[in-house]
Amino acid sequence: MRPRRPPLAHPLAAVFDRAVDSLSAALNPETTRHYRGTVRKFLTYLGDAHPHVGSLDQLRRDPHILGWMSCLRSQRPPLATASCINVLIHLRSIFQELAWTQSLPELGHLIRRQDIPRLPKRLPRSLTAQQDQLLDQEFLRRNDLGGNVFLLIRHTGMRIGECADLSYDCLRSTGPDQWAVHVPLGKLQTERMIPVDRFVCELVQRLRFFRSLDPLPADGRLLARPATKHALVRQLRDYLHQVCHSLGLSTRLVPHQLRHTYATQMIRSGIGFPALMTLLGHTSPDMTMRYVDVALTDLRREFDLARSQPRHLVPQPKTVASLRAGLDGVIDVLLSAQYVLEMFRRALPNGASRSSLARLSNRLAKILAEARKLPPT
Repeated sequence: MRPRRPPLAHPLAAVFDRAVDSLSAALNPETTRHYRGTVRKFLTYLGDAHPHVGSLDQLRRDPHILGWMSCLRSQRPPLATASCINVLIHLRSIFQELAWTQSLPELGHLIRRQDIPRLPKRLPRSLTAQQDQLLDQEFLRRNDLGGNVFLLIRHTGMRIGECADLSYDCLRSTGPDQWAVHVPLGKLQTERMIPVDRFVCELVQRLRFFRSLDPLPADGRLLARPATKHALVRQLRDYLHQVCHSLGLSTRLVPHQLRHTYATQMIRSGIGFPALMTLLGHTSPDMTMRYVDVALTDLRREFDLARSQPRHLVPQPKTVASLRAGLDGVIDVLLSAQYVLEMFRRALPNGASRSSLARLSNRLAKILAEARKLPPT
């Protein structure tokens, strides 16, 4: 167990702790822990850089807050933008609470909106088709607890923390031969029902079987917890890292990419925006719009590809009876093969098979291009 840190020795520690206690009434325990960590970091900096500050009315934007933000930016290794945003938002909320409870309105203006950096716009990090196929095959081959957990995450789009909280009876019947997984309150304090197919139902049954073999007493959850939820999540993350290492994947993958892959697959398959927002448990349309951006990126790529590569026009093949002799006949055969391959590929749903056939079709297009450069025979 992690050793408990000693209480912070600073004159403002008690008043900041009371402010966090007041805020925590509407926060989950994990968020409260981050608030307390922010207080410790700020007061540690304040005690080291400005030891004369002992009361709230001594705090000033310059040099105390601006110095603190400069300290954040100068950390080595550098603090991630998302972490910097969280720290500043937490401290600003605490100052706003103190401004109201201590009747010091100037505290509410120590951290301004423009002080908080914006996250760079990034598309969701989905798995590539090859990574998705390799992991899916490996999880199925292993058929162990970790493999079934990550298959469940991949085919429902839930967060790893939500999966750790699933109840033993999470699989619910919604109609004749229709099933859904009930996802409990999670990161955004929302719960939802995710429609699932027979494969996911089998995954849940396998996880129930593994739970029945675990020596820990039944606690109503689908996954046994060796100690805490965080310990379980850490074990699952380590399992995924080991699987990636065994497959020789060069990129360090994280569980959340399975959720991104599920969402990206849904939007590419044509699911409506409100339905996707509900499936993912998003509370803001802006969160779901990132996946629409993925679809637009795909559209642009396909548009550029259609203009640059004639295979997307799918030339009509010549009949076998009219094949020409020599190199011209070889080109005719390649065109016929390309046409049949492309027609079959377009009939497939999005997935690993369709992606593999697309790569094969690209190779045929390049072979055709090289064949046309050869001198006639």
